[in-house]
Amino acid sequence: MTDPRDQYASFLPADLRPDQALRPESTWWRRRDVEAHIERVRRPESPLRVLLIHGAGTHAAALWPLAGAIATRGVEVVVPDMPGYGRTRVGRPGRVRYDDWVAFAVDLARAEAAADPRPLVVFGTSMGGMIAYEVAARSGVVTAAGATCLLDTRDPAVRRHAARFRWLGAVARPALRTVAPVADNLRVPIRFLADMRAIANDPGLVRVVVADRLGGGGRVPLGFLRSFLQATPSVEPEDFTACPFLLTHPAADRWTPPELSIRFFDRIAAPKELVLLQNAGHYPVEAPGVHQLADALEEMRDRIIPG
Repeated sequence: MTDPRDQYASFLPADLRPDQALRPESTWWRRRDVEAHIERVRRPESPLRVLLIHGAGTHAAALWPLAGAIATRGVEVVVPDMPGYGRTRVGRPGRVRYDDWVAFAVDLARAEAAADPRPLVVFGTSMGGMIAYEVAARSGVVTAAGATCLLDTRDPAVRRHAARFRWLGAVARPALRTVAPVADNLRVPIRFLADMRAIANDPGLVRVVVADRLGGGGRVPLGFLRSFLQATPSVEPEDFTACPFLLTHPAADRWTPPELSIRFFDRIAAPKELVLLQNAGHYPVEAPGVHQLADALEEMRDRIIPG
């Protein structure tokens, strides 16, 4: 049986594919009614660690191309399966909301910081980008943060692009508020709500994601989508000074174009850097963009730990 990590990593340029000897270790972390599965690539010699947060439609194994590329450069990586995805078990999966993801990620960052004194960087992909922003803003334990996307759903353009159909994104907030009392816990296929066809620019990778029942082929509660669309950042970007922030948005993103993230990013008060990943789609596996992403994270490490 093919390891899903190898399946996803096969779409990377050959020089960035993780060595077969470099494999993550499965660990578990308990939080309330969540038994969280967390993949770790341990690097005791690394001066810092990176906490990777995935978005909707993916999971820890699906992030192996990015996690493996980072680990190959000598950095320790921690990648959880967020509630409702991957191998993480949830007591009541129909009740998972966006706020639960934020609280889960903040608590995990604090637990990781308490267990290991090395600096912690949090980095989010897709929807996970705003989760990383929230972790940095709320946890008090993050040295630096980054994201491939910063999707503020208060922006009507973000809502239109996030949904499977533009008209659905335009009406989703009022429609979901109306049906919330009776339909919030109803779990529906992700592809019914989100434009999973645009999650990657490589059709083969799209097929892998959509067929993956632990990620893009799974189901999500309508209440999760409603709470995501109604989310408000705990700290406005003009007041965000928690740590430096790196935005590495794919330049050829057909799902959420770079300008959607840049509008929010430009308002961040903290020291920041923008890198547009050339030729890369929403799931960035194309050269040279994925090389630019790995380079940007390596340069962030070197700024945090000179020499």
